[in-house]
Amino acid sequence: MWKEFKNFIQKGNVLDMAVGIIMGTAFTAIVNSVVEDLLMPIITGLTAGVDFQDLVVNVGGATLKFGNLINAIITFLIISLVLFLILKSMHKIEPVSDEPTTKECRYCKSEIAISATRCPNCTSELEGYHNEHAHTHSENVVVK
Repeated sequence: MWKEFKNFIQKGNVLDMAVGIIMGTAFTAIVNSVVEDLLMPIITGLTAGVDFQDLVVNVGGATLKFGNLINAIITFLIISLVLFLILKSMHKIEPVSDEPTTKECRYCKSEIAISATRCPNCTSELEGYHNEHAHTHSENVVVK
């Protein structure tokens, strides 16, 4: 069981996921700072200092804090806008392509470059393969 656990942990996708979570946490701090420290003060200034957190309704004996919901929705929309703008600017730097970059060798089933005409693993000739040295030329043939 220990060996199986060790193999599971050492797989690349587990490590990639861990790095992704750590990077996501760090990035969350940046986005939260942009929203809370830069954008929310501007919005508070534009709304004449109204703090939606103070908006409550008492129904029966319950206090409904719908102002917190309004703040959460505004924060969500701002964070979404900030992430959209960040991703849009990153796509301008390096466009993301939906085109596949690899294909599967039909013989050995390994993943190879999409432009490959010969498999580097099993050396099979693939579609588009042409070897000009494999054919004998008729002018070199001597007939007696």
